[in-house]
Amino acid sequence: MKTWLIVGASLAGLAVLLGAFGAHGLKSKVSPEDLAIFETGVRYHLYHALGLLIIGAIGFQISQDVIQIPATLLTAGIVIFSGSLYLLVLTNTRWLGVITPIGGLCFIIGWLLLAFNLFRS
Repeated sequence: MKTWLIVGASLAGLAVLLGAFGAHGLKSKVSPEDLAIFETGVRYHLYHALGLLIIGAIGFQISQDVIQIPATLLTAGIVIFSGSLYLLVLTNTRWLGVITPIGGLCFIIGWLLLAFNLFRS
């Protein structure tokens, strides 16, 4: 579906931007450990943005009901998982690390629900 293609493409572009910011803007300002945390956020951000592009593409072939909730969960996962890692590094607010697994759970449920919905449809 077109909406998820737009969301996926926009989030992929943002992931590239944040990756460049991490590689060039943060490298000399944060510890190697924090840079690795930031890079993990970028990596999962980009993976799931690409996943949204795939979901958007298959949305033209199958019912909207099959993809809506999984795509929403992947988007929420990007915001929660990657966003918490970005903020943790940029603000040095370490407690944000406890929120990160919620985003990971959104990713897992989103992918499994997509598989289930595709199987069922």
